[in-house]
Amino acid sequence: MAEPNIDKPTTKTSNWTFLTNHSHVLICLAMQPDMLLREVANKVGITERAVQKIVLELEEGGVLIRKRVGRCNHYTIKEGRSLRHPVEGHRQVKDLLDMVRKGV
Repeated sequence: MAEPNIDKPTTKTSNWTFLTNHSHVLICLAMQPDMLLREVANKVGITERAVQKIVLELEEGGVLIRKRVGRCNHYTIKEGRSLRHPVEGHRQVKDLLDMVRKGV
């Protein structure tokens, strides 16, 4: 009997991912700190308004710093911050970003 392919979703309606939209936005801005939020929205697959809300929450959480540069924004990630959930709270934002950077 053939073994199932574990790389494929088990149903056609599976559309969940392992990371949240917050982490997707954070990763985009870590990789390209001057990226327009419209571009982040397109990459992540959510609305620009949702990205704006996430950026605000990341700022309020002390993970992201937004600096106005002319007509654009530049984003700095505070990589030393601990991840927020108790399951991964022993890890830092840097650990999450390093995991993704290794694949780039």
